[in-house]
Amino acid sequence: MAVKTFEEALQRLEEIVSRLEEGEIKLEESINIFKEGVELTKFCKEKLNSAETLLKKLVKDDDGNFQLELIP
Repeated sequence: MAVKTFEEALQRLEEIVSRLEEGEIKLEESINIFKEGVELTKFCKEKLNSAETLLKKLVKDDDGNFQLELIP
């Protein structure tokens, strides 16, 4: 399944987890969907990291404290 959005990837991950938890599939299929899940996890992490980078940056104030600042 080729996902294009974070939401699609997350939905597919939920399906994979459910299938693996059921334990009713053969070993080879379990391995294949587990691999798919790993790739989807990477995809989601990249999307979240990109979104975080766009929304904020970390800055250090004069007191040495870190604050999140929205990027205009």
